[in-house]
Amino acid sequence: MPSPATDPHRLDRRRRVRRHGTFAAVLVVGLVVMAGAAYLFSDVYAAVTDDESIALLDQPTLRLAMQARSPWLDTALTVYTNVAGVIALPVLGLLVVVVLAVRRREWVPIVLGLSAGAGSLLMTQAGKELFGRDRPPMSDAVPPYETSASFPSGHTLNATVVVGIVAYLLVLRQTRRSMRALTITAAAVFALTIGLSRVYLGHHWLTDVVGAWLLALAWLAELVVAHRIWLRLGRPDQDEESE
Repeated sequence: MPSPATDPHRLDRRRRVRRHGTFAAVLVVGLVVMAGAAYLFSDVYAAVTDDESIALLDQPTLRLAMQARSPWLDTALTVYTNVAGVIALPVLGLLVVVVLAVRRREWVPIVLGLSAGAGSLLMTQAGKELFGRDRPPMSDAVPPYETSASFPSGHTLNATVVVGIVAYLLVLRQTRRSMRALTITAAAVFALTIGLSRVYLGHHWLTDVVGAWLLALAWLAELVVAHRIWLRLGRPDQDEESE
């Protein structure tokens, strides 16, 4: 008679319980993140509209950034922020998802990557047209100047979404926790520093960047939840942690 530790029926039940628990945890966390990010974004929008709450930090933060500027740092951060522009980062992100799709022999990475990018661009354009907020004065900004609407920060939103979905796709295939932690940390640091660089250069107000982070977080959570539901419905017996 097999011991409890080696009984195949017990092991199978444990695997099923683990899969169901993982799915439930991802679903709950994803929904909480979506709801929380959406709620906080509405607060940021109200603050921007009424010029209160967190919006009161916009001017002091810009003045602090102007005091910290230096010619070499201005040049370095201008180059760095251009990485998150409309060409470099989308091309790099697309290249990564194509490589992942070829290696896995499936379309899921491309579908997720294109969905993430398309949604991010749509939110950026719709947000700018809807809110029509003025950027900080050009006299307070580092050239080259930008003239489109300020809220939300497109560089921040798009960079956070692209690097976030790429990190998610990489983590799905990484088995070591240390590698997963490193991937997530690197993605978070990149998204954080891109946003802060926009404030430093005077191209956006702080609330433009915070609003973009929240929108990106909500959109990424929605994509992850949709993907996990698709996996559950399409392959209910497969271990989701190895996807």
